[in-house]
Amino acid sequence: MFCRKKNTVVLNDICIFVKIKNISIMITRFKVSNFKGFNTQFVFNLKETNSYTFNEESIKNGIVNNAVIYGANAVGKSNLGLAMFDIINHLTDKQINESRYTNYLNALNKTNEATFEYEFVFDGNDVIYKYAKVGLRTIISESFYINGKLLASIDRAVSEKAEINFKGAETLKRHIPNNNLSILKYIKNNSLLDDNNENRNLNKFFEFVDKMLHFSSLQDNMHFGKAINKTAIGDDIIKKGNVSDLESLLNLAGINCKLSVVNELGKDIIAFDFNGEKIAYYKIASSGTKSLILFYFWLQRLREYKISFLFIDEFDAFYNHKLSKLIINELKKTGVQFILTTHNTSIIANDLLRPDCYFLMNNSAIKPFSKCTSKEIRKAHNLEKMYKGNIFII
Repeated sequence: MFCRKKNTVVLNDICIFVKIKNISIMITRFKVSNFKGFNTQFVFNLKETNSYTFNEESIKNGIVNNAVIYGANAVGKSNLGLAMFDIINHLTDKQINESRYTNYLNALNKTNEATFEYEFVFDGNDVIYKYAKVGLRTIISESFYINGKLLASIDRAVSEKAEINFKGAETLKRHIPNNNLSILKYIKNNSLLDDNNENRNLNKFFEFVDKMLHFSSLQDNMHFGKAINKTAIGDDIIKKGNVSDLESLLNLAGINCKLSVVNELGKDIIAFDFNGEKIAYYKIASSGTKSLILFYFWLQRLREYKISFLFIDEFDAFYNHKLSKLIINELKKTGVQFILTTHNTSIIANDLLRPDCYFLMNNSAIKPFSKCTSKEIRKAHNLEKMYKGNIFII
C-alpha cells in the first residue's frame, strides 16, 4: 500500500499517522566565488520568502524548504550543486567522483582560491561556516561561527596557527601545517568537547553534512554525499517488502500494472504480471518507468537515512509533467530540504509550489520568481505563462 498522506507509514497494510518532531536544521544562504563557472561572488539566498498563504509547507520558519531552479543551458545549475556539496570533500571521508571537480578554479578569475560560505539555522541557532581552497583538498582558510561567536579559524596565508575557542578543546595543538586537514575535522576527531550548546551544534553540523545527498539525475544511479549501501534496486525493494507499495506508486503515476516477485535463474526479481504471464520489469519497462522505480529506491533511502539536504540535477529528464509533479509531491512529504533543477516549465504552478520556491538563474545571480518582477503575484496567476512571457527578469 502506498500512503498518500503526509507523515504516514504502512503497518500490516494499514496507513498509520506518525507524529514527527519538527526540528529545523536547514541551509539558509550559500555564497561561492572563483569556483568553476562562478567568477564573482554568487549568492543563493533561501530566506527571500513572501507571505503567500498557499503551499505553506514548502517554507519552514521563513526559509525555502522546496526549491526548483530554472535557467538557460550553461548558466551553472549543475555547478551550483557541486559547489554546495564541496563541503563534504574535506569534512567527511566519503568517496566521490573527483572528475566532477576538475577545472576547480574559474579560468577568468585573477585570484588563486575559491571561497565558500554556508549559513545554517540549527534549532534557532545561526551557524556560519566559511572556507577558501585552491583545489579539491587544499584548504587555505576556515572560520566557524555560532550566533556570531567565532569558535574556530585559521588563515594559512598568514599563519599556520589556528584559533580554537570550543570548550573542551583547550589542550589541542594550535599549529596545523597540513593544508589538507580541516580544523573543524581536527577538533571533532581529537577532543572530548564539553556538553554545551555550541558543541552540540558542532555535532549537529557534522551530522547535517554527513547526511547531505546529491544526484546527477534520477536516470543515472550516481550520487555522492550520504554513504548508501550498494544494493541492486529490485533486490532492495523485495528485501524491504515494498513491492506492493511500489505497485501503488506506479499506478498512482498512471502506469497501470500489477507487480509480483518471480524467481529467475535462482534469483528473486520484480516482474510485471499480465494475467499470469510474468515478465521481468527490466526487460520491458520504458526509460520513464525504470527512472520512476529508481526514484522509489531513493525515496526509501530518504526516509530510512533521514537525509538532511537533497540536490537533484535534472530530476525529471525522463518524466512527463504529471509524473514530475508526483515526484515533487512525494519529496515534499519526506520533509527534507531539497533543491531540484529542470527545464520542464509545465511544473511551474501555484498548485504545486509557490513563486518564492521557483528560482530563475543566470551566470551571475539567482532569484525567486517573486523577486524577479514588480508585479504582484497571486495564486490564480499562471506562473508558467508568465515565465514563458519573460515576465521574470533577474
